[in-house]
Amino acid sequence: MEQTENMAGLKTGDYAFDLPQELIAQEPVKDRASSRLMVVDKRTGEVRHRSFRDIKEYLSPGDTLVLNDTKVIPARLIGTKKDTGANVEILLLKRIDADRWETLVRPGKKLRPGARVVFGGGLLEAEIEDVLAGGNRRVRFIYEGIFEEILDQLGEMPLPPYITKKLEDKDRYQTVYAKYAGSAAAPTAGLHFTKELLDEIRAMGVNTVFVTLHVGLGTFRPVKVDNVKEHHMHTEWYQVTEEAAEQINRTHREGHKVFCVGTTSCRTLESAADEDGIVRPGADETSIFIYPGYSFKVMDALITNFHLPESTLIMLVSAFAGREHVLEAYRQAVEERYRFFSFGDACLFC
Repeated sequence: MEQTENMAGLKTGDYAFDLPQELIAQEPVKDRASSRLMVVDKRTGEVRHRSFRDIKEYLSPGDTLVLNDTKVIPARLIGTKKDTGANVEILLLKRIDADRWETLVRPGKKLRPGARVVFGGGLLEAEIEDVLAGGNRRVRFIYEGIFEEILDQLGEMPLPPYITKKLEDKDRYQTVYAKYAGSAAAPTAGLHFTKELLDEIRAMGVNTVFVTLHVGLGTFRPVKVDNVKEHHMHTEWYQVTEEAAEQINRTHREGHKVFCVGTTSCRTLESAADEDGIVRPGADETSIFIYPGYSFKVMDALITNFHLPESTLIMLVSAFAGREHVLEAYRQAVEERYRFFSFGDACLFC
């Protein structure tokens, strides 16, 4: 497929834009599909302002919609240090084995190997086993019963740092098709879909397939280097089933388009594809970093939310639709008072 932009835009500052604080959505809209939808022509940069339900008008029979069916776990645990009673927060990032997790802890300096943390009056206990690269901790959990049930009882949804309002309904930070638990953050482009809207899309003759990528908190990690190419991406686990791979490949063979719902679906397909753009089934880890100059192998259109300035996600979108087109679309979004980030409005780049 085409290379959408030359190697311009390799400075992190090239992805900066002004965003008024009040445009950062603090809660989801009442009706998922009532979000606004900005449609951007990736070739011309032309912008149209629609409602998310209008997404159907841009899909054709034979096209395939690719959705990430990961499920967010209530990964934020608040407890106390066993010996001092000091407040501690542990954020689950990645499961290592049945009882061990890679975690982010606060305050980190006080949680050295051997330290113990108690949650829920002793219902759950954590022992810090090791300090990992980047300051994360390997933690072993001690409990009686089923870990997932205890976590569901004690854990909180790990909302991004820019959302300060408490979420009343945990399910609103899950997609309606969330199935496989393992994410520390939601694949937020999918939050706009309702079951009814997906049924209407399927009734049009559009295929829907599911892939799984467990989203890590690295998705919110700022780019701290000036040269984009020097940034090191976090690693995430993904899986593509044989059924999904075959449907995606068939879509292209028959001359139709593959629409990725979210940057996580995009990163999954681009990681799973060979040089000829054939998607291979299987499970693996990916640290793919997509920025301008990247040649897309699978994705034909992208449904996504509005992303943070200078983030790897806005770089990915810029690789697909052109940095100047994206920044102009974002400028218009600010002017038109679109809602930004996880609980915000959506874009379609096609």
